Amino acid sequence: MPVTSVHTDPEALTTTLVADFPVPVERLWGAFTDPRRLERFWGPPSYPATFSEFDLRPGGRARYDMTGPDGEVYRSVWLVIAVDAPTRLAFDDLFATEDGEVDAAQPPSTSVLDFEPTESGSRMRITTTFPTAEALETLLAMGMEQGYAEAFGQLDRVLADLREYALGRGVVTEVLDDTHVRFTRAFDAPRHAVWRAHTEPDLMRRWLLGPDGWEMTVCENDLVVGGRFRQAWAPVGDTAGEPFGFEGENTLVQPERRIVSTEAMTGAPYPPNTNDLQLAEVDGATLLTLLVTYPSVEQRDAILATGMTDGMEASYRRLEREVLATA
Repeated sequence: MPVTSVHTDPEALTTTLVADFPVPVERLWGAFTDPRRLERFWGPPSYPATFSEFDLRPGGRARYDMTGPDGEVYRSVWLVIAVDAPTRLAFDDLFATEDGEVDAAQPPSTSVLDFEPTESGSRMRITTTFPTAEALETLLAMGMEQGYAEAFGQLDRVLADLREYALGRGVVTEVLDDTHVRFTRAFDAPRHAVWRAHTEPDLMRRWLLGPDGWEMTVCENDLVVGGRFRQAWAPVGDTAGEPFGFEGENTLVQPERRIVSTEAMTGAPYPPNTNDLQLAEVDGATLLTLLVTYPSVEQRDAILATGMTDGMEASYRRLEREVLATA
């Protein structure tokens, strides 16, 4: 976790975040000046940003949306004040309307990002200033401090070279809290190929099987918001086990980028999980991130205890061998 502190000063009307990274300051600066990299961390894990405008010059503007797992959208715009590479970036960070205009009914803020070299790499300090105590209190009530920490906690993996950082590691499982678990897996393949493998039934049947000895008997997905999906598996030959399946509803679909869906075991008396699948491509390699929200810590632990990570890795190795290698 690169974030070392998040501090709010009610008298100065500021919130300051400090984070340290084991990379040169030029590399850290580059993460904030490339919209595709920004999209991987500018927003909490379940509210990633999408930049549709990006003019990073004094007087320029950048426009972005943060989309939640249920499809709710929070729109914002930067009005750029100063750019001094690679040490300082300043902008007004304002809520926006659907057409990209500043929403004057929402509280404004100004952010100054300072970057400096350290003995071990670089340090980032983000100071956000508010015009009134009411504006500060409103944004704090919206979870700004936690959102900052969660968003910039993702920066270390953005700064790392994806091929060195993730390829060959297999599925990495991170228990974030009582109800959230993040799984990551890198593939030496472009994003569109990984997306197709996760959305086209003919391809899914070739790899989404878990351990050897199982076959996918049902693979249906109406890939639109509100569309239903259903998947089922059965053992083959002498393989031990009982047939089972999952079903749910898609709550968000962003082609080649993100799918959010509910998921429950067919016929089981358990509430559904929410699966947030995101794909990011860097230099021809793709990082898959699956953020799972469980309804309780008990259900989280029960599902993880089934050997879920091992089953995912077995399927992903088959995906690489049977689908991506021939794409």
